[in-house]
Amino acid sequence: MTDLRYESPESIEAAVALLAEEGPSAKIFAGGTDLLVQIREDLIEPGLLVDIKKITETRQITIDSEYIHIGAAVTGAELGEHDQISAMWPGVVEAVELIGSMQVQGRATVGGNLCNASPAADSVPALIAADAVVVIAGPDGMREIPVQDIPTAPGQTSLKPGEFVLSIKLPVRPERAGDAYLRFIPRTEMDIAVVGAGVSITLNPDGTCASARLALGAVSATARLVEAASGILVGKKLTDDVLEALAGAARDACSPIDDKRGTIEFRTKVAGVMACRATKIAWERAEKN
Repeated sequence: MTDLRYESPESIEAAVALLAEEGPSAKIFAGGTDLLVQIREDLIEPGLLVDIKKITETRQITIDSEYIHIGAAVTGAELGEHDQISAMWPGVVEAVELIGSMQVQGRATVGGNLCNASPAADSVPALIAADAVVVIAGPDGMREIPVQDIPTAPGQTSLKPGEFVLSIKLPVRPERAGDAYLRFIPRTEMDIAVVGAGVSITLNPDGTCASARLALGAVSATARLVEAASGILVGKKLTDDVLEALAGAARDACSPIDDKRGTIEFRTKVAGVMACRATKIAWERAEKN
């Protein structure tokens, strides 16, 4: 291994300068639960680790009239302990709390789970369903893009040289809205998703669907939004026919691989099942809000 340098800048500008100067061999260090494993297993050989935890904006959770702002270095445990976010976005919190063990939760970050770009990352389908936006800092200033535009392939992101994720924005929920995240795993806990499904629903006063977003994980190279789900659900009540159509749309959106956790056929079938189950939970939560 080459000499590995460690820096912990205290400002956005300093972090961007370090990343831009070092180039591709620089890696962001937040929780480190994926990064350190990859280094120890010689999967990557960075020349510089830029620890972003001393940058105030990466460690804050703030809520204004429109958005919940979650710093990229906020841990899963911290998010789970935040009562307002747990009440507004229980599905997102459920997804984040599935990342690793309780010990890992104390270190693993929301931004890290996103930027690790695993197709099976639990938080990503839930964030896509929530219509979350990523705030990115870089040499050209700040920019914002939808969460689904960050992962581009397994282990790869759309971040440009010198850029890093500063925070993630969730919209403040309206009334009669709910979300949920479910996954299928071979074991009872601490496993990688065979299929993950995140759903966000808003209801009209008459009980029909006003808006809907469904996202799937572990069934393609990146987590993906099921575009057809909105057309199936909006304006409808949750009937068996609607759920059957939704399951079909989820299956049609899949392009999975065969591996030791599941075949293409199995993952595709389970995607439809998980999509319907998560939708039922999100719908029930919306009716109670």
